[in-house]
Amino acid sequence: MNKVILIILDGLRYDAARACLGYMEGLVAAGRAEVRKLTCELPAMSRPLYETLLTGRKPVDHGVVSNGVVRRSVGDNLLARVRAHGGVTAAAAYHWVSELYVSCPFDRHRDRILVDGSGDITHGLFYWDDAYPDSHLFADAEWLVRSKAPDFLLLHPMNVDDAGHKHGGDSVGYRNAARTQGDLLARHLPGWVEAGYTVIVTSDHGMGDDGNHAGPTPQETEVPFYTVGFRLERDQPLAQTEIAGLVCRLMDVDSGSMPAFDGAIERL
Repeated sequence: MNKVILIILDGLRYDAARACLGYMEGLVAAGRAEVRKLTCELPAMSRPLYETLLTGRKPVDHGVVSNGVVRRSVGDNLLARVRAHGGVTAAAAYHWVSELYVSCPFDRHRDRILVDGSGDITHGLFYWDDAYPDSHLFADAEWLVRSKAPDFLLLHPMNVDDAGHKHGGDSVGYRNAARTQGDLLARHLPGWVEAGYTVIVTSDHGMGDDGNHAGPTPQETEVPFYTVGFRLERDQPLAQTEIAGLVCRLMDVDSGSMPAFDGAIERL
């Protein structure tokens, strides 16, 4: 089974990624990565799009259509598919991911740390404070990689989204938060690639200049999609609903009832 890390930089819009993720852009310039513009599904909100990214279904289809819909995921999902094939899954992520795929509602005293879980996520380190430092979360992911060697890892930092809500999507504070994430990627990603991981870096949604998101404007819906270790051999746009199936393809895992990805992939 091939190993994959899916990194969801919460609230990072496309133009900010291209301007601020210097290391990722360096990989693209060197031919070691590819970047595409991807339009997220609607509503452009976090909890609905976590479920979309991990199930391949649109919010209007999977039913998590608001951040206020608090329940377990229903139906097939990427994490469950990896587990069904004997793989180990891990997540360093916001507690809404735990609520979707581990236990709902989230209990910070019971659910913060998950080791040797029997469900969709084998190992997890979850946070609930939007200001939880991205540097700490990347360290959490590093611990999971080094100590648990998962076949699939979800890394989901929140500080860019937090800065966008505080300062707006066209602000120094927002761009500096993105630059910090770019530097964290530079520090950690080379070691993960050396350890044999294929890496995807994307976002759930963008951020409006007014400091919010939900609707169909480009600032709220256009997000980056970086691939490290492979490229997609096609010209047509990639849909956010294809990402779960793409990860299954990369890992040689049956996508089950999720939408399959049938495009050509070139390994770099």
